[in-house]
Amino acid sequence: MRGFGLVVALFASALAGGVVARIVPLGTSDEQAAASTAPPIVDDEKGVALPALIRKTSPAVVNIAVLQPSPAAQNPLLRDPFFRRYMGVPDSALQPALSAGSGVIVDSARGLVITNFHVIQNAQAVEVGLNNGKSYPAQLLGAAPQLDIAVLRVEPRNLPALPLGDSSKVTVGDYAVAIGNPFNLGQTVTAGIISATNRALAEGDSRRFIQTDAPINPGNSGGPLINSRGEVIGINSALISPNQGNVGIGFAIPSNIVRQILEQAERQAR
Repeated sequence: MRGFGLVVALFASALAGGVVARIVPLGTSDEQAAASTAPPIVDDEKGVALPALIRKTSPAVVNIAVLQPSPAAQNPLLRDPFFRRYMGVPDSALQPALSAGSGVIVDSARGLVITNFHVIQNAQAVEVGLNNGKSYPAQLLGAAPQLDIAVLRVEPRNLPALPLGDSSKVTVGDYAVAIGNPFNLGQTVTAGIISATNRALAEGDSRRFIQTDAPINPGNSGGPLINSRGEVIGINSALISPNQGNVGIGFAIPSNIVRQILEQAERQAR
């Protein structure tokens, strides 16, 4: 894929762990081939074994906690105590804000995590939380802002991970599961089908998404859309809703796009 102009971004030195300048390669082609030939966990002929699918995949889905600067702190007038008192703005308005999203570990040996760029945009610090309660500081390795993908790295290795599937093989009607952290409630699982492929969000939008009716809500951003084989076929990114809630129209960035971003990040970070 050409022309998406991957931006390799670096955090300021304030981030725990310092600055990292490159992305190491993902798994070997043999590993990817083995994943693509794995038998499905969800068997439509014998019934949907959803609990087995969730047990296999959910440990690799993470919560993303982000410390962001306060909007009030960006206003030079509000940094002055006199003006804050005059305008009735409390001192607490200058405190950094916490936000949350989702992500998925895609490389266990290297500690690579995929999430949405908008989840970590302007972050002062990022923390990745596993479903076992453990949390680790994360470093931003690379990002494609226009495609809304960011790549993070955590120091621990041998964490549970999910393989990237082949999104070109996704068809309408395929079973799909979304796992994420909606409304910062904690890990939540929803299920549905693929409603459309190669879908644009608006006229003139060159990006293409996988559309699903698996409920996706604010906070699910960056979490995986998973097929019946336990492979990531998309990264949940957007929803269409008149009230900021789910109405059965959610969109995921295809996994083949994600894979290309990872590969180009490695080349540009060398």
